[in-house]
Amino acid sequence: MAVGKKVCIIGSGNWGSAIAKIVGANAAKYDQFDTTVNMWVFEEMIEGRKLTEIINIDHENVKYLPGHKLPPNVVAVPDLAEAAKGADILIFVVPHQFIVRVCDTIKDHIKKEAVGMSLIKGVDEGPEGLRLISEVIKGKLGITMTVLMGANIANEVAEEKFCETTIGCKDKVNGPILKELMQTTNFRVTVVAEADVVEICGALKNIVAVGAGFCDGLGFGDNTKAASCGVADLITTCYGGRNRKIAEAFAKTGKTIEELEIEMLNGQKLQGPATAGEVNRILKSKNMVDKFPLFNAVYQICFNGHPVTDFISCLQNHPEHK
Repeated sequence: MAVGKKVCIIGSGNWGSAIAKIVGANAAKYDQFDTTVNMWVFEEMIEGRKLTEIINIDHENVKYLPGHKLPPNVVAVPDLAEAAKGADILIFVVPHQFIVRVCDTIKDHIKKEAVGMSLIKGVDEGPEGLRLISEVIKGKLGITMTVLMGANIANEVAEEKFCETTIGCKDKVNGPILKELMQTTNFRVTVVAEADVVEICGALKNIVAVGAGFCDGLGFGDNTKAASCGVADLITTCYGGRNRKIAEAFAKTGKTIEELEIEMLNGQKLQGPATAGEVNRILKSKNMVDKFPLFNAVYQICFNGHPVTDFISCLQNHPEHK
């Protein structure tokens, strides 16, 4: 009898836990997957109990996705290497700042023929310029990589509200398998071959979302915010995502991004400011900062103390308007 493909979710924050609901349910439903889904959980103590213990007994990530039951076949594992061992499909959903450390930890413990899928929205700043996170993972682990990006706010996915997502997969073998693992009635999946385009759009839109939050915090209207927005994933993030929400509070309160992450996100990290920093350094190295005034404005406000009220001038003085 054929053995089903074993799935491991690397990460258990808000988005990782929402995805675990889908992956766990589908792994239990379809014969081509091993029923048990390992989920690596960074161990924490919550009111005297280990977070892994809470998830495995109560089937709820009370810290990062409270109020939502996880399927009982999703098993929280505190040891990263142990969680990934033997997996055929590795789903990466950790803040992009940690991906190198994660790869270094698991590289000697995974199958060489494993397939990775990155849900991480960010870029890496390497010596040769911008690198996609999927490229970083592939370079470290030597495995086939795919990506999943979309207009997917974690809590709405967990609440099973209808949304769409896109899997970028360059080969025709893994696409249908990953689609079956991820798709539900209310989480509809499209598979495309242009994985790089899918990933870069998923990363850069978080910088724009920070700008959208600045617009909200400064009291500008929807027309102003629309001047910095695109479509689908970008719009959803600019109206409902955490990058926008924290940026609005930043503009209104004067608190730092770090303070607001602790207060409003339970210590989880934003991707927008970090991506803005990496993109800014890449643009500087190529003398292209002036061509991307919105990206530069977000960077200057988040990292160099520029007043948030300066943000509107980046839209007013955009080179496309001259």
